[in-house]
Amino acid sequence: MAAPPLTVNSSIPHDPPLVLPEFDPRTVPVSAVDTHLPAVPMAALTPEALRQRFVSPPHWEPEVVLEKSYANRSPARAAVLLGIVLRDEPMVLLTERTAHLSTHSGQVAFPGGRADPEDTSPSHTALREAQEEVGLAARHAEVLGVLPTYMTGSSFIITPVVALVSPNSEFEPNPYEVADLFEVPLAFLMNPSNHRHHVFASGGITRQWFSMPYQDGPKSRFIWGATAGMLRNFYRFLSA
Repeated sequence: MAAPPLTVNSSIPHDPPLVLPEFDPRTVPVSAVDTHLPAVPMAALTPEALRQRFVSPPHWEPEVVLEKSYANRSPARAAVLLGIVLRDEPMVLLTERTAHLSTHSGQVAFPGGRADPEDTSPSHTALREAQEEVGLAARHAEVLGVLPTYMTGSSFIITPVVALVSPNSEFEPNPYEVADLFEVPLAFLMNPSNHRHHVFASGGITRQWFSMPYQDGPKSRFIWGATAGMLRNFYRFLSA
């Protein structure tokens, strides 16, 4: 069943911030799965093909760029590292955030965070944060380019920085920020039959998001929200 495209706004909303009810995203029913869309071919997921895609990008439009705001604060710039680890099968590096963090605690996320005044670019921010969070040395990451910014409901304007990561990298997760570090096959994430739509309405507030649940051995990794939205945009970029 095909779902209607998510509503995309091109500017920061000026409505009063929303007060979101408590909910567990894992329990929200699936409204649609995109089995009608083609997967990105494996040939397009090789290091050389990914490099070439950023050298000569196609005309394309991101599908989701702005979530409904629920934070009563000024927007803040941030960057994340969409790191593709070059194993026998390309893998995407993801973290599970620790439960005590003030924003997005316990959620699956890319390494990354808020930009510092000293950062010279989103790539600088993403690589600095990746080193601080998971111990990834910048010399082991080959930045290919960036995707369009994504504004979260918590008022972070995030630039996803796509990079190829050496399989020889040694990771040392920061236990204060990272509860777990894991990898998901890029092919799995670039196959829309694994992209699920959700709609949640309560108290006059409606939210929409993607999820991409992945069974990692005995662990169930629930990729959703901003992380899934940025991966969906990456799919649109690679399949354009």
